[in-house]
Amino acid sequence: MLKMHDIITKKQDGRELDEEEIAFFVKGVADGSIPDYQISALLMAIWFKGMTEEETVTLTECIADSGEMNILPSVNGKKVDKHSTGGVGDKVSLIVGPMVAAANKGIYVPKMAGRGLGFTGGTLDKLESCKGVDTEISAEEFERIVSEIGFCIAGQSKRLAPADSKLISLRDVTGTANCIPLIAASVMSKKIASGNECIVLDVKCGSGSFCKTVRDAEELARLMVRIGARENRKTVALITDMSAPLGTAVGNSVELIEAIRVLEGRGDEELTELCITVAANMLYAANAGDYQTCVAIAEETIYDGSAKEKLADLVERLGGDRRYIYDVSLFEESNVTAMLVSDRSGYITRIDAMGVGKAAAVLGAGREVIGASIDHTAGILLNKKIGDRIEEGEALATIMAKDLERAQFGMEYLFKAVTIGSEPPEKRKIIIKCIGAEC
Repeated sequence: MLKMHDIITKKQDGRELDEEEIAFFVKGVADGSIPDYQISALLMAIWFKGMTEEETVTLTECIADSGEMNILPSVNGKKVDKHSTGGVGDKVSLIVGPMVAAANKGIYVPKMAGRGLGFTGGTLDKLESCKGVDTEISAEEFERIVSEIGFCIAGQSKRLAPADSKLISLRDVTGTANCIPLIAASVMSKKIASGNECIVLDVKCGSGSFCKTVRDAEELARLMVRIGARENRKTVALITDMSAPLGTAVGNSVELIEAIRVLEGRGDEELTELCITVAANMLYAANAGDYQTCVAIAEETIYDGSAKEKLADLVERLGGDRRYIYDVSLFEESNVTAMLVSDRSGYITRIDAMGVGKAAAVLGAGREVIGASIDHTAGILLNKKIGDRIEEGEALATIMAKDLERAQFGMEYLFKAVTIGSEPPEKRKIIIKCIGAEC
């Protein structure tokens, strides 16, 4: 008879867990028969001792099997999903979902997203900054929206990989969130359970991500690609820079507005480049054409306005007012707006993503504990980016908060996140490496 104590000590000794032991563990997580302290103990043992690829694949399969499989049986067409490992200013899902749906190639994007916690933003929070939007919808409504408009972004179904939700909540509070095998199993189990045939991964690298080095990001990316291949899912990965915030907006409503600007063809250059690359790889993975054709298709959905219309369709189907997508002046404004000015002249050499994320959280755009309320109007607009020249007294960023105290604290965090030097830095690449992907 299997005992959780024996499984914990086995992993503490650095030995490989077999399929029966991992299945026992995941079942106990899902049905509540294993107490949190024993789950946490094994998570910590895995953090210290790691897992082999075989263990990670087995863990992925068991988590996927803990709930329903193939939750979109009525969607007739290729289902492709994009997943980011999270970061600061990452609003890519709000852009590429509409782009792929607007391509009108019989390719569907069922995107189950999460909420922000700590310094990382949540796609659902950004979408819900549009008045009336409710992303907590039934599985039946999620499937209906995907079928009818080609994509949907909503909260994760409780029927999908339920063991993962429990594991994530405990990883967040036990310091094991940055464990590569656990990240890989969490991400890939949900993609496999949801029935996606194609998966495009955006693995972030830098201070504002779980993976601080390119080496760690590549290890995670290659592991997830191999898991996808073993499960007969076409899986590719991009390793992208998250040493600085993505785009110029960090917050909720400000990020949704920036996403709208990209879909209008007048968004931040780096953000637009990344979104076109991700959308093209999603189309390419689903056999919409050769890669250059897919790039052209993705670009056309921006220039002809069809992707923006898809985003408006989603807002409306989730109970919101589609006019917000066409008139951003409708978004509620913050109570306090302040300018952070430079104390010297020079070149922006560093904008630390984690520092900016923490500043946004202090302003009210993030939450410290699951379920806490957030201020959708709070956030940061960066007036300058890395490499830009700035003069003493010139505005570096605009800060938005509900009161002066929050604005002051946020300004202090943001000031520390920015470095100004006498010489311009080397130009950085937003896309660092491609694994099975085209770029």
